[in-house]
Amino acid sequence: MSFLVLGMIGCDQVWNNPHESDNLDEKVGYSSFSEPPKTLDPAKSYSADEIRFTAQIYEPLLQYDYLKRPYTLEPLTAAALPKIEYLNEKGEVLPENAAGNQVAFSRYDITIKPNIYYYPHPAFAKKQGGEFNYHQMNEVELEEIDELNDFAITSTRELMAEDYIYEIKRLADPRVSSPIYGVMSQYIVGMSEFHDEILDLMKKNLTIDLRKHEISGLKSDDPHHLIITLKGKYPQFGYWLAMIFFSPVPWEVDQFYSQRGLGEHNLTLGWFPVGTGPYYLAENNPNHRMVLKENPFYQRDYYPVVSDDPNDTKKGYLQNAGKKLPLVRKFIFSLEKESIPRWNKFLQGYYDSSSISSDSFDQAIRIDENGVPDLTPELKDHGIRLETVVSPSIFYMGFNMLDPVVGGNSEKNKKLRQAIAAVIDFNEYIAIFNNGRGLAAQGPIPPGIFGYVNDKNPLTQVSLEQAKQLLSEAGYPNGRDEHSGQPLLLNYDAPSSSGPDDKARFDWMRKQFAKLNIELNIRSTEYNRFQENMRTGAEQIFMWGWNADYPDPENFLFLLYGPNGKVKYGGENAANYSNSEFDQLFERMKNMQNSDERAAIIQKMINIVRDDAPWLFGVFPKDYVLDHQWMSPVKMNVIANNTLKFVDLDAPLRAKLISRWNRPRIWPIMVMISLLLIFLIPVIISYIRRENTAIKKVK
Repeated sequence: MSFLVLGMIGCDQVWNNPHESDNLDEKVGYSSFSEPPKTLDPAKSYSADEIRFTAQIYEPLLQYDYLKRPYTLEPLTAAALPKIEYLNEKGEVLPENAAGNQVAFSRYDITIKPNIYYYPHPAFAKKQGGEFNYHQMNEVELEEIDELNDFAITSTRELMAEDYIYEIKRLADPRVSSPIYGVMSQYIVGMSEFHDEILDLMKKNLTIDLRKHEISGLKSDDPHHLIITLKGKYPQFGYWLAMIFFSPVPWEVDQFYSQRGLGEHNLTLGWFPVGTGPYYLAENNPNHRMVLKENPFYQRDYYPVVSDDPNDTKKGYLQNAGKKLPLVRKFIFSLEKESIPRWNKFLQGYYDSSSISSDSFDQAIRIDENGVPDLTPELKDHGIRLETVVSPSIFYMGFNMLDPVVGGNSEKNKKLRQAIAAVIDFNEYIAIFNNGRGLAAQGPIPPGIFGYVNDKNPLTQVSLEQAKQLLSEAGYPNGRDEHSGQPLLLNYDAPSSSGPDDKARFDWMRKQFAKLNIELNIRSTEYNRFQENMRTGAEQIFMWGWNADYPDPENFLFLLYGPNGKVKYGGENAANYSNSEFDQLFERMKNMQNSDERAAIIQKMINIVRDDAPWLFGVFPKDYVLDHQWMSPVKMNVIANNTLKFVDLDAPLRAKLISRWNRPRIWPIMVMISLLLIFLIPVIISYIRRENTAIKKVK
């Protein structure tokens, strides 16, 4: 027993390392995820829990410059930004500044870099005669396959323009059900016709090979040359070319995974992606952990050397300038569904970075007298850094404009909405429920997006007495119907999170309406039911949000565009708002390049919706991220998702600090052992004496 104690005293090992056999002094990044990804298929994946993996594996044609702000597109697999030509109905080339109503077609001419290769995969493996090894496996061969590693032969090939065409065809394939087909079919020439053609073949139960069917707006006259033709003028299409949906998918991979029997072993494109990016998925166990490893065929990307912002150098963002990417060869993501264990492991050093949940906010952040967030002394002692950035998203309260009480264009109903807008205190909401992490929105466009305005919404400057006067003019003096005398009762629809904050949020919302003596009935439902109510227009007042797909004001203002109404058109205008002047301005603005003229139009649009009040603009959330000192300074980019390749870390420093922070506390064990010995020794001595006495009696 004494040897055990001495062994523990001399032990310098970290006992509570949750990363199994992984060595903490190896250059491996450690992170976590809270929800297992449902699919990693680039044509279908659309959630944050999925894109954190797909964005490191797949490569669309364009990406966002890592350092530049505002967010700026740059080539990724493309050799240069697309050359864009505008054409009229006759196919004649128009000037670059041609008005949108003159443009019949937009032609995007793209050259792809040569010598880009996919990570090796059995789908590319060929026999000497050119026949694929694994494209037509029989039942006996399939029975021997349980995972990708069971395939003895892998190969690779060069990225081709046809791979992007094939993926766009998949976006239109009814069997895939891509969430962006509806939007893209409005622009890519021939996409909807292709969709109908494939649908017809499905009805006839015919074999479908996408290579044999064409989308007229997609052409490739050279392995590295791609032409995409759009209907009309749509400048935002460049942003789409930086999204995962427009990543290359080789036909060989699609055909390989379509074989019967592979899906039974989760061998699908949605489970094991094949890309040209800096990482490949080495382990996919979403109920435990996901592992990304460096793609050895990724040899062309380097950390930026210069920046147009002098603060980037001061903050250390350029300390890796010129280095080959990626900087870390392996990342391990562990499933952590609960925020408290995740937070504790971060404090112990087992995760390199962390967001801050509401439960941990007071432990991490102090707000100074000027309202500026700062780290607590404990976190400062750990050398942890805080990065903050306003997210390109909005969390807003909306009125269903189809509702007879709060909706419509009548002056009375508008004054009711204005009165409510005047009393909802979103600064207070941010302080109570967001720990101060956010800005009270004065319009629909977040900071960092062209068209953002920070002047005060006039309705937020209205006094309580003035709000009550508006309510009276709306026909509800002192919160009662002027005809019936009955109290005004409004319904507030919200998805339930089943969390402890739900009741507090709902009580707070009731108090806001009570300022006007309006009774608020909370209709809290599970999220699927809430979505169904939104689709059918069964809601009255609701809270919802939107996160930018791309950094353009069109991506927010279209949420208020009449023809995008959710009930009538199935769009994202959840308030079902319609104003002809706003819609006309939107149609002018959406296809314009950023300019003073565009900014002036956006200001007019914002003034219209401020007055009509279909939304209470709510909150622009602010993201807080904590990094340990062994992490290189990371410039937060809330639009780009492929930034893992820019991350660097000092693994030996991490191992040293983790060992210091997690030294085994063996003194309680030693005390227990000592007490046990104190208790046992007399018992043992007594037992020995009894045994000796018994032996003597026998003799």
